[in-house]
Amino acid sequence: MRLTRPAEHSAVASSARAGFTLVEMLVVLVIIGLIMGLVGPRVLNYLTDAREKTAKIQIESFRNAIDLYFLDTGRYPTANEGLVALVKKPSGVDGWNGPYLRGGTVPIDPWGHAYVYRSPADKAPFEITTLGAQGGGGGANKGPQR
Repeated sequence: MRLTRPAEHSAVASSARAGFTLVEMLVVLVIIGLIMGLVGPRVLNYLTDAREKTAKIQIESFRNAIDLYFLDTGRYPTANEGLVALVKKPSGVDGWNGPYLRGGTVPIDPWGHAYVYRSPADKAPFEITTLGAQGGGGGANKGPQR
């Protein structure tokens, strides 16, 4: 009969219990899945709200720039000139004192689409819309009605 020393016995026992069991790993994965199931939709709602707010702020910025354009030139940009008229002087326009937008370019909406500018609009001198997340039409913001 061979006697094992206590130090050897505890080393063998601790090495056998050093890893995680499959059940323990599955329990951790289920807990993480439940947390993501509860937190994920809230994070996505915040992201959607942030994009909508960004689009509203950008449209308001366009409206202010178009008001300055109108004060300088006496007219709104035509539909053919579009929002590009706020950063690049259209031919034949007197009094243009731009660029009216910072950065020298017209930003795209938060979903990666170009903003849609119409002038004249149905009930306003101009209308700026975004195609939204689906690319098929989102919010609209008509001309100088405040």
